[in-house]
Amino acid sequence: MLPKTYDPSDVEAKWYQYWLDQKFFESKPNPDKAPYTIVIPPPNVTGVLHMGHMLNNTIQDVLIRKARMEGKEACWVPGTDHASIATEAKVVALLKSQGIDKRDIGREKFLEHAWEWTHKYGGIILEQLKKLGASCDWSRTRFTMEDVMIESVTKVFVDLYRKGYIYRGVRLVNWDPEGRTAVSDEEVNHKEVASQLCYLRYPIEGEAGEFVTIATVRPETIMADSAICVHPDDERYKHLHGKRALIPLLGRAIPIIQDEYVSMEFGTGCLKITPAHDPNDYELGLKHQLPVIDILNEDGTLNPEAQLYVGMDRFAARKAILKDLEAQDFLVKVEDYTSNVGFSERTNAVIEPRLSQQWFVRMKDLSAPALKAVMEDDIRLIPDKFKNLYRHWMENVHDWCISRQLWWGQRIPAWYLPNGEFIVAETEAEALKLAQEQDATLTLADLRQDPDVVDTWFSSWLWPITVFDGIVKPDNDDINYYYPTNDLVTAPEILFFWVARMIISGFEFRGERPFKNVYLTGIVRDKQRRKMSKQLGNSPDPLDLIAQYGADGVRTGMLFSSPAGNDLLFDEKLVEQGRNFCNKIWNAFRLIEGWEIHDGEAEAGNDTAIRWFNAKLNAAMQQLEGQFAEYRMSDALMTVYKLTWDDFCSWYLEMIKPEYGKPIDRATYETTLGYFETLMKLLHPFMPFITEELWHAVRERPQDDCVCIAPWPEAGAVETEWLTDSEPVLEIITQVRNLRSSKGLSPKEALALYVRTDNPARYQGWEAVLTKMANLSAFQFTTEKVENALSFIVKTDELFVPFSEQIDVEKERENVEKELTRLRGFLVGVDKKLSNERFVQNAKPDVVEKERQKKADAEAKIKSLEENLAALQ
Repeated sequence: MLPKTYDPSDVEAKWYQYWLDQKFFESKPNPDKAPYTIVIPPPNVTGVLHMGHMLNNTIQDVLIRKARMEGKEACWVPGTDHASIATEAKVVALLKSQGIDKRDIGREKFLEHAWEWTHKYGGIILEQLKKLGASCDWSRTRFTMEDVMIESVTKVFVDLYRKGYIYRGVRLVNWDPEGRTAVSDEEVNHKEVASQLCYLRYPIEGEAGEFVTIATVRPETIMADSAICVHPDDERYKHLHGKRALIPLLGRAIPIIQDEYVSMEFGTGCLKITPAHDPNDYELGLKHQLPVIDILNEDGTLNPEAQLYVGMDRFAARKAILKDLEAQDFLVKVEDYTSNVGFSERTNAVIEPRLSQQWFVRMKDLSAPALKAVMEDDIRLIPDKFKNLYRHWMENVHDWCISRQLWWGQRIPAWYLPNGEFIVAETEAEALKLAQEQDATLTLADLRQDPDVVDTWFSSWLWPITVFDGIVKPDNDDINYYYPTNDLVTAPEILFFWVARMIISGFEFRGERPFKNVYLTGIVRDKQRRKMSKQLGNSPDPLDLIAQYGADGVRTGMLFSSPAGNDLLFDEKLVEQGRNFCNKIWNAFRLIEGWEIHDGEAEAGNDTAIRWFNAKLNAAMQQLEGQFAEYRMSDALMTVYKLTWDDFCSWYLEMIKPEYGKPIDRATYETTLGYFETLMKLLHPFMPFITEELWHAVRERPQDDCVCIAPWPEAGAVETEWLTDSEPVLEIITQVRNLRSSKGLSPKEALALYVRTDNPARYQGWEAVLTKMANLSAFQFTTEKVENALSFIVKTDELFVPFSEQIDVEKERENVEKELTRLRGFLVGVDKKLSNERFVQNAKPDVVEKERQKKADAEAKIKSLEENLAALQ
């Protein structure tokens, strides 16, 4: 017998270890099975489980568990990303707390500390995923800094360089002054920041007393100005075309240029152009061939090019220059202003646009096959609303800056020669050989490897290939069997930074797509629609939720409202609902297992209940397959939830439940156990732990007979007449129960029920169920209205329950009058809509028909209530 209450803590660790011991999650190429493959979006090795991970990995686990039960060779590959910037920042901070600067100990010693940190903390998030029930093949766990991964990245870098796709050049990049490295757009968080808009006078060269005014939030960059720009049609400044302005404090002359980029309506209509420190200015500088003056060091201090405030931090220089500008009458005014400022995701330093020599990938030609694949639905984005965004990104793709000024990561395979040239090669030995072809006297001591590492995305864009060693061993059994993978589950914000790049690399290095379907989850937000974050303190600890509600409760709670691509408004009540669902299933089986069994005839009505639930079950399974095919995960869960809670627990079990103290027939009991087992299979992908526990509670089973590898049930034919005929029956039962409740009648008091209908056949076979479920003393058909009875309408039938002495006639009259008033008002609204010709002509036919049906139903109920009221006079 099951314990009285379900305790997840007694169940979850037990079954997860059992699954691992039985190696149910491990996968090998099997020519007799179709592969089903998911690669996990590798979380940062620095990470811990958050609510986004919970949603993402729950969805992946649902898909992989269902595929496993369908008999496919299911392979879910886990792993972590080395997260160059985030990991290096954490190790640097750890060393700093010990009084150690990374530059003092050198690269090799620093990497020893980085590996030590990784071995200590790097597996935390994967262990946490096990608490969630993630059925990954842990024997295949990968890490982007494994030797084979590094070798793969190196091979790809060299291959792309030799094809002409990789080049080295000076470009404007996002610069993190604290991490002292370039960062990608994805690693920049933009925030609204209160700042000051400073209006500055720039004197006109040779024109005493004349000047132009520009507005800037960054006065410390005026020393890097190369021009003043105005709109060519701006009448205010046409007399200045061809003249020069003088930079305040410096007195250096810069040209006044014209470009339609400038808005005449915004600000003063004059822009200072600082190509080295603003991406838009950089493009204008290229267009007008302006000099580029870089005044910042890599740590955000001003360098000698600035001439003023040299060595001072950029923000300290901003305060100092404002004082000097005001003192020399160059500052016109200062206004409060809200700026959209970029911050480094890893160090939280304000990002600085900075000219820097970096390695880049030419993306335009590489991207063409990846754009075509998505636009032609060879790769499907779910929901497809993201196709336009994807197309916009890919059609406007920029070259990819792939170098990072860090030590933790895959090092760029380029070696510099004494003459300043460089060699790109897979190994040091190959680099020396190539160098000696230019100069035979060179030795290894003459070669210096590039100190930078590649962008972390440059390893993760190869993830679906490298997890199967498909770069180093391009024809191995794993890559040939598991690639391309099936489904990818990830977040829309990395659609370009990761998903698109994986598609690009798939076509470039394997000649085919890396996956078929991309399911894009929404962002997990709180009830106020705020994104969950540690800073806001609005993100619960997932492990605390699991400890309180159980993993199954949390999984179902997350999925109750998580349609693809739409944000999930998290409410702990959803998780509580998930836990309550677990308790409902648990108590349902406790009820079943508590029944005694006899070998005699079945009770009247049981065959009807069985055939009805069989129709419900098959209809739900057909619906479920359609929902899975469309990746409507929330709808799929709700289908099984309603089938279990409403149809099985609330209706079917009540239909067949024997009287207290009496046994149930064996045939009905065994059929019910079969239904319950089917429900456990359908629920298992969503709720793996409780379903496994109950699967083994149903009957004794061999070691390898677990629900997690049980065959997925296939839907049979649906006997639709059982569903159609059940609708009025179940509504009648509900109405009679409501009548008892509203009139204060005891559930134990049997009532007579009379039905006036033109189709008595619809109740054939349901009489026993009606009598039992509604507790009827009589169920009879009538052709006449029953006097001294309460009536109600179901479909087109009128039902009568004779008065009981316990009914308060006066109160009942008030209730009927109140309901009549409500229905008459409702009918007026429906009539108004149907009398509107524009509505009738333009609305869809089924919408108009629904309104007409509402009118007919309301009229029938009004008629019945009017007759009731007459009987109560």
